[in-house]
Amino acid sequence: MSEPSRTVEIERKYDVDGSTPLPSWDAIPGVDAVSEGELRELDARYFDTAEGDLARAGVALRRRSGGPDEGWHVKGPRTGDGRVELGWPLGASDEMPAPLTEVVAQWTTAPLLPLARIENTRTAYRLLGPDGVVAEFVDDRVRGTDLRGLSGPAGTTREWREWEMELGPAAPSDPQGRNAFFRAVEQAVAATGGRPSPSGSKLARALGY
Repeated sequence: MSEPSRTVEIERKYDVDGSTPLPSWDAIPGVDAVSEGELRELDARYFDTAEGDLARAGVALRRRSGGPDEGWHVKGPRTGDGRVELGWPLGASDEMPAPLTEVVAQWTTAPLLPLARIENTRTAYRLLGPDGVVAEFVDDRVRGTDLRGLSGPAGTTREWREWEMELGPAAPSDPQGRNAFFRAVEQAVAATGGRPSPSGSKLARALGY
């Protein structure tokens, strides 16, 4: 199997109501145009050990179908403002690829169990500048199902809507530029009624955290 894809994920998340209108990006520095929305139906299953070894290490492991980056993904611990994400393509079966198992072994070798299922109807927009994609904005309508059955009945489902803004290859490369970009984004989001999300991830929210 080929080497995994590798990206550094730098993003911000926002909570919004079901009827909240999309923001205007006219005042975002470095953005000249916004693409048409691209609809993506995503279906992900997350895994961890019975003792939560990956969660304690700040790691997320999932298998996701749908979208341009479908596959197996490992999100490593947060370092500074971002997280390294490694990805492998989906195989012919649901079995975890052997190279992925080797990566996960640095945090745990215990059996991995289903943790949560996250189904997401996503509309994605690319914010474009003179050098390419500055960021991707996504409008997510999410249904998360807790598969653990540890703190309550298995199958507890939660639904919500959220936005994410993730930096792209043409984003500012310096901390000052990134901070200015996200400040402008937050002003645009707040103008429509959005607010910073108190939850660190969809997985945490699906599990009730």
